[in-house]
Amino acid sequence: MQTFIMVFAVFLIVVLAMAIGYMVQRKTISGSCGGIGALGMEKACDCDNPCEKRKERMKKEEVWKENQIH
Repeated sequence: MQTFIMVFAVFLIVVLAMAIGYMVQRKTISGSCGGIGALGMEKACDCDNPCEKRKERMKKEEVWKENQIH
């Protein structure tokens, strides 16, 4: 039973550390291989005229990038 409690505590500490790191950095979660960006595509839908939801998201991303601390 002590082993179970120790392992549970270690996992809990790791999850809490990841949560704190996410809150501090405010980065979006992304894959390690680059995803669609690695294929040379700039957007997921790859259409000439994106929908309104996509346009709103793109505006928010631009504002976020401008305000990002380097």
